[in-house]
Amino acid sequence: MKAQYNKDERIEIRISSHDKRIFQKAQKLSGDKSFSSFIVRVVKKQAEEIVAKNDRIIASERDRDIFFEAVFGDAKPNSNLIEAAKKYKSQTESL
Repeated sequence: MKAQYNKDERIEIRISSHDKRIFQKAQKLSGDKSFSSFIVRVVKKQAEEIVAKNDRIIASERDRDIFFEAVFGDAKPNSNLIEAAKKYKSQTESL
């Protein structure tokens, strides 16, 4: 089910007549019923892609920071990690 939003906001932009002709031609070719719906659809799609890309970059940077802190930070291994290392060494020494 699609979310319903009130359309009570306006945006005014100024564009060249050349750009407007291109936009109108694209709107007719796209099958959008109105020029406004075409502009909103195209701008919204592009905006969502930009936001998603930014979110991926931020997540990647956060993951990188967590990884480097875990590898190069000065935190000491906890008891579970020490026990796992001992168990691994004892199992691999017999090979």
